[in-house]
Amino acid sequence: MSAMHYKGFYARVEFDDDDGIFVGHIAGINDVVGFHADNVVALRAAFQEAVNDYVATCQRIGKPAEKSFSGNMMFRVDPALHARAALAAELAGKSLNQWGEETIAEAIGRAKSASVLERLRPVAEGSAPPANRRKSKAS
Repeated sequence: MSAMHYKGFYARVEFDDDDGIFVGHIAGINDVVGFHADNVVALRAAFQEAVNDYVATCQRIGKPAEKSFSGNMMFRVDPALHARAALAAELAGKSLNQWGEETIAEAIGRAKSASVLERLRPVAEGSAPPANRRKSKAS
């Protein structure tokens, strides 16, 4: 799987068979920024236009263009799963946070989209992604 990339933004793209168009959204942001086109060349142009418009809109209204991730994840799980995870962490001699972080990292490594996620690692670490790798309005 490949991801479109432009100016540090990535796109999530799907094909709408009913309308015969590609529909994309900028991934990794809290705002909903979409774009569409009926061919790949036009889709790339629409993506770039959407990113440029998003960044310009954010600058105009004085808000950051990207929401950085804090490192805190809050999600609910079944109490039985919570108990099993806590026990697994204790038996491994780790905190639940440390065990959970390692387990999530392992799951990501096994994910079908690991190749796409690997290209995203430099962005998460604050450096630019590889140049040869390849996402309107802010709310």
